[in-house]
Amino acid sequence: MANAAAPAPAAVVLLSGGLDSATVLALAREQGFRSHALSLDYGQRHSAELDAARRVAAALGAVAHEVVALDLRRFGGSALTDAAIAVPTDGLQAGIPATYVPARNTVMLSIALSWAEALGAQHIFYGANAVDYSGYPDCRPEYVAAFERLANLATKAGVEGRPMRVHAPIITLSKAAIIREGLRLGVDYAMTVSCYQADAQGRACGRCDSCRIRAQGFADAGVPDPTRYRDR
Repeated sequence: MANAAAPAPAAVVLLSGGLDSATVLALAREQGFRSHALSLDYGQRHSAELDAARRVAAALGAVAHEVVALDLRRFGGSALTDAAIAVPTDGLQAGIPATYVPARNTVMLSIALSWAEALGAQHIFYGANAVDYSGYPDCRPEYVAAFERLANLATKAGVEGRPMRVHAPIITLSKAAIIREGLRLGVDYAMTVSCYQADAQGRACGRCDSCRIRAQGFADAGVPDPTRYRDR
């Protein structure tokens, strides 16, 4: 009698509701993972992305979707969590922009690591990108490698020989290449929200760094931009 097929491996996928994380969820699905999507309600001014994350998780077959509340507005320090700091709208500038949230990816990956270990999962996916991005230090390949080392030093699973893998499958792709991959995988980017100051309906401002990078990506990919803008 033939042996039953092994169950698909589980993974935790950080899902913001934006273009990049939606593509990463689709890639995890293509690679055969049972994806447990994780979103954080951290007090971001663009909270419409959480509604987008719910849509994306359902559309791309996540087996579970958790939204964890962790209010980083208590600390501030970012245009995304402090109403007194304006979101830059004058185009991409040199240096790390005001939209950087202190240690955000480290916080998010730590929560993803906790859930992954509780699930018995050895895989975490997130949408770090070191090409068409805003200069965030926690989106670099060396950061991903360092967090993976930490994960295997800091967990019972890692110490007992069940190593954790941190996957950042789009880290070296241009925004246009990410979009092409997502379209190949059937991602409907009209569901996603990338704008740093999207309104309650998820309509984009068209002026922040994230909007500019996203729009240029669709232009470079040679496909129509499905983004809904407030003033168009």
